[in-house]
Amino acid sequence: MDKLRITGGRTLHGEVTISGAKNAALPELCAALLTSEPVILNNVPRLRDVATMRQLLDNMGVQTQTHGDRGGITLQAADPIQAEAPYELVKTMRASVLVLGPLLARFGHARVSLPGGCAIGSRPVDQHIKGMQAMGAEIVVEHGYMVARLPVGKTRLHGARIATDMVTVTGTENFLMAAALAEGETLLENAAQEPEIGDLAEMLIAMGAKIEGHGTSRIHIQGVERLHGCTHQVVADRIETGTFLCAVAATGGDVVLRHGRADHLDAVIDKLRDAGAEIEAGKDAGGDFIRVRATGRMKAQSFRTTEYPGFPTDMQAQFMVLNCIAEGTSKVTETIFENRFMHVNELVRLGAHIQVDGKVAVVEGISRLSGATVMATDLRASASLVIAGLVAEGETIVDRIYHLDRGYDQMEEKLRGIGADIERVK
Repeated sequence: MDKLRITGGRTLHGEVTISGAKNAALPELCAALLTSEPVILNNVPRLRDVATMRQLLDNMGVQTQTHGDRGGITLQAADPIQAEAPYELVKTMRASVLVLGPLLARFGHARVSLPGGCAIGSRPVDQHIKGMQAMGAEIVVEHGYMVARLPVGKTRLHGARIATDMVTVTGTENFLMAAALAEGETLLENAAQEPEIGDLAEMLIAMGAKIEGHGTSRIHIQGVERLHGCTHQVVADRIETGTFLCAVAATGGDVVLRHGRADHLDAVIDKLRDAGAEIEAGKDAGGDFIRVRATGRMKAQSFRTTEYPGFPTDMQAQFMVLNCIAEGTSKVTETIFENRFMHVNELVRLGAHIQVDGKVAVVEGISRLSGATVMATDLRASASLVIAGLVAEGETIVDRIYHLDRGYDQMEEKLRGIGADIERVK
């Protein structure tokens, strides 16, 4: 397995181009199942999860083709389609559950394996099942698969009011796609508000869907009989943006993040400014940008993860590294996933002072970390260990970086381009 070798202590300077968002690209690839016409997605990131999703769609019979040098993919889900997502392709990536809604809506049946993904805690699919049942689907779980179909004599799902027990991003996305082709109106209550949901909704609207309220907790969808093809640009990845912001704040330097959207990261940017980083955002001839400058030691910041627009759980590990070397003591409270402190033991190997009690981690800032060999346990933990390696004294080896490749597009190349001493080794 590949590893990353990092020699810490360098400040970062220059420009980084932020890739398209993994968490927008994955549902948007699935949305191509809603029409037999070609769908063109641009700015699709080059990630292992994207490759896995393409393999899943290819296995169903969707024709996919890469074009251009800017992440362009054309997809066409013309008949016949095999409406099944097998365990072999689903087990590594929870987002595979996103084929359930489109397959049911367009073909009236689906057989989807229960998903896998990062080992960061329980992420049940019961909300997906309840929502599809409310829209008229018959679903049973047998032999590790969700087997779904429309009742005899029915050709379309029907609209419904769906109020989930919890805020669920993939659930909201599945319901959006299913409701777009359902008969009548669907109202999603307690809907997720992440920018990636809004981006999916805009793509569906470009395909002919009738959607209002995306970006809020109440989304109205008026179903239509058919959708058509479209061309859509995947929104910039706010978590990649936040990761680079934390890397610069931790190491010091001056970096411009091209295509970074500050309005998608308000909670993180507020904390970084409070810590002492200078951040400005705007637009120029190249589009959106964020400039981050950091000098000297940052001040520790306590925070609590919560659903968007609060502080994202996907940024908890990266910001914790900044707190590890900041001045003062901070308290980090994780409310989304129960196992999302697995990176703590690895940070402690680098010298960090962290105590965990249930959902709370208390971080005592120290002046420096020291390099060591560490092991990534999940996607965002991988990113936190890379940042830690950038600031640690001496050499750090990050093992199991296949997690990193699931969600970051050429991270080590981008970091090397702004001055980091980092290389991939076998």
